[in-house]
Amino acid sequence: MIQVNAMGDACPVPVVKTKNAIKELKGPGVVETLVDNEIAVQNLTKMANQKGYGVKSEKLSSQEFKVTMEIGEVPAQEDSGPETCLVRPEGGQKKVAVAITSPYMGTGSDELGGALMKAFIFALTQQDQLPSTVLFYNGGAQLTTEGSASLDDLKSLEAQGVEILTCGTCLNFFGLTDKLQVGGVTNMYDIVEKLSTADLVVRP
Repeated sequence: MIQVNAMGDACPVPVVKTKNAIKELKGPGVVETLVDNEIAVQNLTKMANQKGYGVKSEKLSSQEFKVTMEIGEVPAQEDSGPETCLVRPEGGQKKVAVAITSPYMGTGSDELGGALMKAFIFALTQQDQLPSTVLFYNGGAQLTTEGSASLDDLKSLEAQGVEILTCGTCLNFFGLTDKLQVGGVTNMYDIVEKLSTADLVVRP
């Protein structure tokens, strides 16, 4: 059995920690995850149900919950090592582009939106199937420059082969041309080409 302490961790960290623990099992076993809110319980339960794991949750106190997952035999295709790109069943590479146009995710609160965007980019690094390209333009250009809270996660994506591109016109507009910290500079022609030739475009 592996025990995971995700107390105080924001979404999607509890799920990521639990997935990593399941990988450590390398076969059947039990993973117990401690969290401090019901949303995390729901997220973990949903993940377990999607994967076909046995799952139960227990409320230990007003702000402490335990989610227990029973992991069966891991199918051969899930135990074949790390994946670094999206691959179709027939072997062709699937091109997925992520377009980020703002330092915030959603509308209503910039503080919340900034936290959500940071969590979104971190969650990208934890996917088994990574996007081909992440494009940053308009306000999104701020996320690839000096001072961005997402630089480590973006550098991790780049290290795994994901193309990180930021609009040069946007960097110039915001006075950030010499502040770029990750990836390369692109133009509108390339942005249109990346988006129009992608099999799937994701816009958070």
